[in-house]
Parts: sequence; structure tokens; C-alpha cells
Amino acid sequence: MYKRFFKRILDLVFSVLGFLLLSPIFLIVMVTLLISNRGNPFFVQPRPGKQGHIFRIIKFKTMNDHVDENGNLLPDSKRLTPVGMLIRKTSLDEMPQLLNVIQGHMSLVGPRPLLVEYLALYNELQQRRHEVKPGITGWAQVNGRNAKSWDQKFELDLWYVKNLSLSLDIKILLKTLKKLFKSDDVNYPGHSTMPYFTGNKTRFDTF
Repeated sequence: MYKRFFKRILDLVFSVLGFLLLSPIFLIVMVTLLISNRGNPFFVQPRPGKQGHIFRIIKFKTMNDHVDENGNLLPDSKRLTPVGMLIRKTSLDEMPQLLNVIQGHMSLVGPRPLLVEYLALYNELQQRRHEVKPGITGWAQVNGRNAKSWDQKFELDLWYVKNLSLSLDIKILLKTLKKLFKSDDVNYPGHSTMPYFTGNKTRFDTF
């Protein structure tokens, strides 16, 4: 009952309240990025949601669009701006996703929505992370975030899908608040952002 009905009600109520309460911070960050980026403060990108249906995720834009001599985007580490680095460290870049929750494409808690091109790389078990809506935060995010390997993150995502409940969502939200103040596990060791997933055939015993 919670998974099919009450989770959506709680998502809608708390995302609307959260957006209203955080709107002053939202405006400050938006204007700061508007000046820093010399243009659009938002990053919009297609991502797979529940059952793999594609939606457009909204985030604050923390990287510039600089390219090399061949017109290819520079590596993330060279495009991450100083302002963007601060915003990402405090997770303020995720704030616009409250709009995705209000629209019904995301949940407050669930596996993070990854890149569309990863869909073809998942094995059968990894595909099951799409049995629930993606979330702003999730079990993997409060248990290592980007410091975890892809295999570890998928295992945590699948554990959440299997054990989804109101008490677990509350636990994750509370742990998320604690993580925000500590600002740890933002980057994968040796990288400014999480490395790209290249696919594997790993199977887990969590399902």
C-alpha cells in the first residue's frame, strides 16, 4: 500500500513544502549561476525513470560547456567551475529535482537516475533498479555516495528495491540530512565526478 499509494502522496506534500521553504536559496543559487555561467543556470538532460521511461531531469548547472579543438566537451574535471564545485559539494545542485518529484517523474527516495546510454549496458538483475521511481537521494547515496564502485552502488540500489518501506525512506531522508552537513563522499577516489559505467555481467545475491 505504501509503495503503490502513500509514497506518492508523501512525495508530493514534502516536495511542494520543501520547494516553498527553499525558494529563497533556490533564487540565490539560480542568480549566482546565471552570473557565473554567463547564461543558463540549469542543466536539463534525458534520464530513465520507472520502467525505463525517459524524462528530463533538472539540476543546477555546475560545469561549463568548454570544448577542445575538435569540438568535444572537455573532461568533467576541467569543466567544473569553482562556484559549481561549492554547489555540488553542498548538494544544492540537486534542488531543482524537487520539480521532477512534483511532476511525478521522480521520488524523494529511490535509486539515482543514471544516463540513458547505460540502459543497454545493464545485466538482467541491474535492470530491476527501474522497478521503482528514481530518487533525489537513495540507499546508495547514504551509504557511500560516489565513493562506492558501480557494483557496490547497484547492489545497494537493488537492496532498496527489495526492501522499500516507509520506515526505510524516513531513515534514508534523515541520513541524507546528516550527509548534507558533512559533505562527504561527493567524488569517486581520484576523480572529480563518478567515472562512466562501461557495463559488466556481475550478478548479486541480494534478490
